[in-house]
Amino acid sequence: MADNQFGRSADGVSRRKFIAATGAIGTMAAAGCLGNADEGNGTEPLTADGSSTVYPITNDADSLWNGNPPADDEEYWGPGQYDIDTDENLADYWAGLYGFEPTEERSVPPFSTQIALSHSGTGVEGVINERVDIGDASSTAESILGSDHEELDNIVDHVVAVDGQPIVVSREIYDAGVTQVTGDELRAIYKQEITNWSELGGPDQEIYAIGRAEDSGTDTAFRNNLYGDPEEPIEPDTRKGQNQQVATLVEQNDNAIAYIALAFVEPDGATPPIGLELDGTLYEYGNNLGAKEYPLSRDLHCYTYEDTDNRESAFLNMILSDFGQQNFVEPNNYFKLPTERREEERGKLADQA
Repeated sequence: MADNQFGRSADGVSRRKFIAATGAIGTMAAAGCLGNADEGNGTEPLTADGSSTVYPITNDADSLWNGNPPADDEEYWGPGQYDIDTDENLADYWAGLYGFEPTEERSVPPFSTQIALSHSGTGVEGVINERVDIGDASSTAESILGSDHEELDNIVDHVVAVDGQPIVVSREIYDAGVTQVTGDELRAIYKQEITNWSELGGPDQEIYAIGRAEDSGTDTAFRNNLYGDPEEPIEPDTRKGQNQQVATLVEQNDNAIAYIALAFVEPDGATPPIGLELDGTLYEYGNNLGAKEYPLSRDLHCYTYEDTDNRESAFLNMILSDFGQQNFVEPNNYFKLPTERREEERGKLADQA
């Protein structure tokens, strides 16, 4: 069966749809070319890759899913705390809603999950190429691929959280009195039009402006939100591929500024956030970064290809639940989706069994 460049057969049927149609026997028979099925249950593992911003959410979900803790383990599951009526293990419960048989064993979920870390562009392209099931992205597929990309109509956007994308500086700069900047000043910094902290009331020291890699969703969102164009050229002094690398670089230098995901902010540590004044409103961490009006906020996405299958739906449904928002979104300092919006996102999932 010949595949085209996006990994679909010549008759237009995706490998995923073929496997789903042939059932468990077909899944196991196809395991040689698609990766090994989970031993003992004949179900293909769920894979995800992409944004380092979204990674903390899906990785935390992955850890608990694969741990499959029992219902009486209230540290990790405890369904009664969330108005969930079940005595099943965690993954058994969420997978069971979509027809998967429970294993009733800790650390043995009905199917396993595997979460990788790269960039938003890699995640979206991985879904299109059917290399992975879920593509984590911190900006829209449209801004990553371009508004006229032929595959936009074939992918499903699942928003799982909101990130406020704060601006952080080195601890030394914050302690020297630079605790806020204006939008115009921030634009000028990343255009190399303001190059010394003394121009902002700080020490006579060059500004070390850190940016994200150009294929990252964080960078695309930053340029789109701040300059109004995701392709706007900016001139940071250096670029890093992941939020973790940006945070480390801010910590290692005494003159840095960076845009970063909320999960990597340390208000009392090495990456203190500063206020950003835009159109007469001062947006501050812990105050109003979650406001819908904050221009640097952005949705966090998990993309799937074509119809969202039962494995993807089970995993994403867990993240979109009250349990998931409290355990995977909120602890990573992202903003939970309002109930109405969560239900809207759940409407994109497969029908429950």
